[in-house]
Amino acid sequence: MDLSLLAKAIAVIGAGLGIAGGGIGIGIIGGRAMEAISRQPSEKKDIRTNMILMAALIEGLAFFGAIVALLVIFK
Repeated sequence: MDLSLLAKAIAVIGAGLGIAGGGIGIGIIGGRAMEAISRQPSEKKDIRTNMILMAALIEGLAFFGAIVALLVIFK
């Protein structure tokens, strides 16, 4: 097996794991935020703001992993 083909296959698997991990992380954040809002309805605005910020950071990390994998594949 060619080494570059193996590197491309590993890059694809790594990108898939990174994107899946990001999706799982955003799901956990959303669920925990809903629990927190149900316990403290008066803090809804602050909890929602923090949830959106953290989801954006996780999504950015998942995009970064996908970009790196695409660079490995097409380089």
